[in-house]
Amino acid sequence: MATISGVTGTQFLPTAVGYDDERYQYATSTYKDDPSHVMKPGLIVQPLDKDDIKKVIAFAKANKKAIAIRTGGHQYSGASSTGPDNIQLDVSNTFRSTEDLVYFEEVNKVRASVSHSLGEFNAFLGQNHVFVPHGQCTHVHLGGHVQTGGYGQLGRSFGLLGDHVLSLEIIDHDGQEKEITRTSDPDLFFAWLGGSPGNFGVLTHFSLEVHRDADHLGSLGLRVLHLYDKDKLRKLVGHLAAMSDDENFPRNYDLCISVLSAGYDIMGLLGGLDERMRFEHPEIFGTDDNPVWPRMIVVYAQYVPFGPDDKPNMHFFEQLKMGHWFQSEVRKKPMSELTAGWIFRNTREFDLPYVKRTYLTKSKTLGKDGWVDWVVGRMDEIVEPLFNGQWLSAQLQCFGGKNSMFTRNAGNGTSYSWRDSTMCMTIDNFHEPGKKAEAEAWAAKNDEGIGANGKFSNQDRRVLWGSYGSFDLDSVWNKYHEDRPKYERLMKARKLADPDGIFTPNTFCVKRAA
Repeated sequence: MATISGVTGTQFLPTAVGYDDERYQYATSTYKDDPSHVMKPGLIVQPLDKDDIKKVIAFAKANKKAIAIRTGGHQYSGASSTGPDNIQLDVSNTFRSTEDLVYFEEVNKVRASVSHSLGEFNAFLGQNHVFVPHGQCTHVHLGGHVQTGGYGQLGRSFGLLGDHVLSLEIIDHDGQEKEITRTSDPDLFFAWLGGSPGNFGVLTHFSLEVHRDADHLGSLGLRVLHLYDKDKLRKLVGHLAAMSDDENFPRNYDLCISVLSAGYDIMGLLGGLDERMRFEHPEIFGTDDNPVWPRMIVVYAQYVPFGPDDKPNMHFFEQLKMGHWFQSEVRKKPMSELTAGWIFRNTREFDLPYVKRTYLTKSKTLGKDGWVDWVVGRMDEIVEPLFNGQWLSAQLQCFGGKNSMFTRNAGNGTSYSWRDSTMCMTIDNFHEPGKKAEAEAWAAKNDEGIGANGKFSNQDRRVLWGSYGSFDLDSVWNKYHEDRPKYERLMKARKLADPDGIFTPNTFCVKRAA
């Protein structure tokens, strides 16, 4: 493959100096030798502007190449990369001027580009005293995040980031600039937001409604850091299960519990790809603000009032303290300031390859079905041994109940799946390269919690941002989308948006209709 004539941005062929570093992303060290997850583009293009993007699309169309679109490059399975026959379009730094992130106070709207990270986005919102739900990983970029939902700490109280989108600005398969809204093109709006990320065109910007701090005076937040203790973890997860099981739990509250193995044991000792990139290329890898931590349980909890008669139940917070190691007491702060405290400040959890799992459930009996003891036991198996070559990163969060905006936003014109879910559980094993078999066996045991007799869910429900297992999305469509009519609607949208397969760079794509 040759470089593309007329492109003003930087291009990297596989023979170019720096190519191996520029193709690096979150999943590279995990899937570098996996033939089903090829992450070696035939050409990497870092466009300077929309004209560059249009030239890449025209080249791909003329030469029957496909384009993988990267914003932050954090997709679990590496779906934002591609193989030697195709092109990776890296827009992580393309749209970063002052015009690419703007707050319109008079209409309470933000226009953002795909090139901004969540950390930057959160800081910008805080400067303008507004907020919106979004995820917690500082270096995840907005492009992939909004297309896959934007799951985050405010899920019950305000829904997903993608629920707030008003319009999408795209460049289509013909190189035409378009703006898509719920009313102008409901099928494409539906497909872009939750269907098959990066496979309908090139998203450059989006506009979304935001929430004013001034409309929610009296917001409270608590972040508690507990040193790891199995019995304490069991009590905390029990509180989470009770909240999740309560269909009538007020919308005002959100609760998330994270569990992390110690972060100090791997500093500089393993010398793997992630570790090398962190030291040699922080401009690609990102920066870490918390390189060292003990084994710990982190509790994030918050309350937001929706009217003058709303009053917090302080017992909700008090039961989460339990002889803490470190905490900020329950703080009364504007929500835009509280959300800054939910951001995880490291580029990745551990500088290691991983086996990842993210599960959803609609169960309302987790506290009665033995799930609490089961999941605590599964986590303790990895966290308790200090030197077993495996490290846990887990996050458990409530999303459900009839008052939850995650639930109530179903049918809002987006295609984000499983909106009747009550809880999301991410439970990941980062491992030394020689411990891959043990990590996979541990994850396989966790998979037994899913299915007819599963402790967590009787149905295999997955999310596109937390993909795992088969990389052929069409063969496992029913794990990511609820029913065949919905999937076929997405297939038809893909055929219209991508008739020549320009945006089909790998198999993790909704199939195009015949």
